[in-house]
This record gives sequence, C-alpha cells and structure tokens, in this order.
Amino acid sequence: MRLADAGEIAEPVLDCGCGTGEHALLIAERGMQVVGVDFAPAAIEVARRKAEERALNVNFRVADALDLAGLGRQFRTVIDSGVFHTFDDGDRLKYVESLAGVVAPGGVLHLLCFSELTPGDVGPRRVTQAELREAFADGWDVERIEAERFEVSRDFPVHPHAWLARIVRA
Repeated sequence: MRLADAGEIAEPVLDCGCGTGEHALLIAERGMQVVGVDFAPAAIEVARRKAEERALNVNFRVADALDLAGLGRQFRTVIDSGVFHTFDDGDRLKYVESLAGVVAPGGVLHLLCFSELTPGDVGPRRVTQAELREAFADGWDVERIEAERFEVSRDFPVHPHAWLARIVRA
C-alpha cells in the first residue's frame, strides 16, 4: 500500500499470483479497477468470498502466469508479490514474455522477490539484482531495485530479505 500511497499504482491493475487476494482487495478499496489471477482454484475461491464479504468489485480468475495473454487485455500496473522467484531460468523468460503481453507501453511492474541475502535454503529460489536486470533487459527499463523484507507466516524459519523492483515497459 506504500506504493499506492506514493501514487505509483495506476488502474487498471493486475495482481499476478494474487493468492487469496489481499493486495487486489486493498487496491479495490481505493476505488481502482483490479484483476487478480492465480493458478490455484482454491485460493481464487477464497479471494472471491472475501470480495463478496467486503462488497468489493474485483475480477478474480484462475490463470497461468506464463500465459497472461489469455486475459485479453492490458494493464497500466502489475503487482508481482512472490511469483518471479518461483520460476526456473527457462520459465522466467516465459514469464517476462507473458508480462510483456499484458503490460501497456509505459506501464509499470512492481515486483517483490526473495533476495540472495535471505539466509539458508528454505523457501523459494533467491534472486540477485543482476538476475532481475538481466531478465528484464529487453523491452523494459528497470528504474529501481530497493532492499525490502518479505512478510511471511510466523512459522517460517527466517524473515526473508527481498528486492522490490519498479520495472517500466518500454
């Protein structure tokens, strides 16, 4: 929500890998048009129930992050909170291509991922700043990458370090 408070979220918004929908719902509470997608049908059902309980209009859909073109539209802002770091090298390239198909020119991707500063090997693959810059080298402008912390459940064995990147579609 810090990004929204700073005026960095513009609608329409795509929450890619929305899980049970909290980020999408917070954006909708601000009156913005938002679509939330996740590959887990159970998570989407929970997100839909939350939207109904809160009387919020959010389009939650089961979708594959590697085939976002199936959404049939473009977005000015995409939020990725924990998706990029789940892919191996080959799927990362597919994911970046998939994003390129739905992020409007001049649109922004806000990406939060585990960083290599996170100790141990529990959880998803760690990502370096260099990997982020390399993945988004063609057709994108990596405007900034900031150190952040990833909020996880209390029973997770570490408090992960993260990178929060602002990446603009050329």
